[in-house]
Amino acid sequence: MLGTNRGPWSATRGLMLCAALLAGAAGCDDGGMDPPDSPCAAVSCAPGGVCSETDGLCHCGAADGPLCGEGETCDAEALACVAPLPEAVCVPGGSRFAAGTPHFREATADWGLEGVVGVRLNVTDVDGDGWADLVVRRGGQALDDFDPEGTRRTWLLRNTGAGFEDVTRASGLLRTRGELGPGVGRPVEIVAFADVDNDGDLDAYLGTNTVDEEATGGERSEILLNDGSGVFALGPESDVRSPDRVDVPAGASFVDVDRDGVVDLWVPQHNFAPSEGRIFFMEDRLYLGDGAGGFRVVTEEAGLLTDDWTDIDTLNAGEARTRAWAALARDLDGDGTPELLAASYGRSPNHLWRGVRGEDGAVSFVNESVASGYAYDDDLRWEDNQFARCFCRSNPEAEGCADVESPLISCGTPNWNHDQDRQPFRLGGNSGATAAGDVDNDGDLDLFTGEIKHWWAGAGSDGGELLVNESGAEGVRFRRPGDAAMGLEADHLGRTNWDEGHMTNALLDFDNDGRLDVYVGASDYPGNRGLLFHQGEPMRFTEVAPEDFFLHHRSHGVVVADFDRDGDLDMVVGHSRARCAAGEPYDCYETPQVRAFENVTPAGNWVQLKLVGGEGTNRAAIGAQVRVRYGDFVQLLEVDGGHGHYGSQSDLVLHVGLGEACGAEVEVRWPDAALTTETFTLPAGHRFVLTQGEAPAVAAR
Repeated sequence: MLGTNRGPWSATRGLMLCAALLAGAAGCDDGGMDPPDSPCAAVSCAPGGVCSETDGLCHCGAADGPLCGEGETCDAEALACVAPLPEAVCVPGGSRFAAGTPHFREATADWGLEGVVGVRLNVTDVDGDGWADLVVRRGGQALDDFDPEGTRRTWLLRNTGAGFEDVTRASGLLRTRGELGPGVGRPVEIVAFADVDNDGDLDAYLGTNTVDEEATGGERSEILLNDGSGVFALGPESDVRSPDRVDVPAGASFVDVDRDGVVDLWVPQHNFAPSEGRIFFMEDRLYLGDGAGGFRVVTEEAGLLTDDWTDIDTLNAGEARTRAWAALARDLDGDGTPELLAASYGRSPNHLWRGVRGEDGAVSFVNESVASGYAYDDDLRWEDNQFARCFCRSNPEAEGCADVESPLISCGTPNWNHDQDRQPFRLGGNSGATAAGDVDNDGDLDLFTGEIKHWWAGAGSDGGELLVNESGAEGVRFRRPGDAAMGLEADHLGRTNWDEGHMTNALLDFDNDGRLDVYVGASDYPGNRGLLFHQGEPMRFTEVAPEDFFLHHRSHGVVVADFDRDGDLDMVVGHSRARCAAGEPYDCYETPQVRAFENVTPAGNWVQLKLVGGEGTNRAAIGAQVRVRYGDFVQLLEVDGGHGHYGSQSDLVLHVGLGEACGAEVEVRWPDAALTTETFTLPAGHRFVLTQGEAPAVAAR
């Protein structure tokens, strides 16, 4: 449940009219017995207004309070006058998906994105102008080379409203701490944005893999501070640089775990192997922010320590270290304290840590990876793993092998450990991005996991799947209805030797009908392409034909935002050239060029919300939960501090399709110590700025 603390603009206090009169008009009646010649004798102020004997006009709260203009409203407690809300821009019946109708058009060239390549994408607004900017990167440990003949790896692209312009070098986002020479930019694996110093602009975390320090030029992970115009400077040295240890970040989420008004940072770690060959599994890391750009690691004191890969029972319990491939931080049980998630590669358990807030306000974390259902599914079949079949053909007397069928592959190099590979921890998936959204419109956040699933691994290996939130008193819990039950199965083109490369994804309402749809970035293997599933009836999805949205081969990396600010959600997708196979369906393009697709669905009814935290809340309002009620629908959203496979981030402007409704009741639960809650009634067809403790304002265009 959302919190019940109410700010000054909550529905329970309401908006009180403070009617202003033009100079020279009749006076205001403030409830007193004024003599006939009193300036306040003939005119009555509405509740919350007080007439001033000095000017004969109504003021908010007191005779010397703010003077409201014509049509403005007044909150007597806040002593503030506010312009009236605009009329709804309402489309009767709204809009919805129609098969056989194109809903997107390619806008890559129109938006100035030709020549930009990469698979790791973020939305941000570095200059605060209200237009969604874009970060694109290839990833890896190599330095950026701005020489005309050099290799570019990272782009910061400013949205001008008419397209994107490359401001990477001018912004200083890739500035180095060491002296690496002119035209050299730092290597970047991970990017996430938040207002770490609460000065009103978005700062950046840039995560760097430091296994090969020669390749990185000695650069490490950094916080870069924004000066407000989109120009960045290196932040202070702190634990986030991992000066005394190898750093292998695989994702990042800004999150205010203790609700002290300062963002913290969750950075899951992948494993690494030094030259001697031993694999080292790393502790995922939680850093507490100091409000000035510094961070200190608190993994151990927060209860987030795990064990090494030495004991099978520990691995099955999800208590060993991850091989992280993605991060997520969300309040999944609605108690105001976020959960921390790390999706894991290598058919090993995903981690979910439930946040627990003590009476003293201290936050610690409880491992509910397996109990929640996030670690892996409950399908423990192994007999159809082709390498298991090879083993059993050679070892028919081994446990469970008597009835195992013959393999469909040519058995060569062994790839099966009969004692270990039948264990639950080895029957999970290769998990990429986990996205969060209220897919079933019941007021909590569901999850969609992306997975690589190899055909030879069999049914027991986890595939990409929707996890339905059923959290309650027992903790964070998810149900897995299965792709087939919901219409989310991918077409394998009639082939049995099919590998699903579903590493990245997005939850979006592309037709503004009030229900979230699913985009799956299917990549890296023959036959994979981007998949869009439309939710028509509740929790029933239909695959959208490529000619109705777009055909994009090996779609790795995706971000969604209203880039052109026309009231619907556009998409930018990346392309992977891993494992190209000429002659196979949907093979690689010539370059890993990103592509932009403009939504051309009639916009219908919608509302957009830009949240600004007040006192006690981080300024970017990361972690704020917004419950939107429209018609018969409810949808819960949370402001994203970064998520996904090697770092992605959604627009901090929240977009809600309203279906047939012409307005919505919007309840904001701010991530401050009191979980202050405010409620607004807003008309459709506008973007609003909701500043904590203030009235809604229409966003400047």
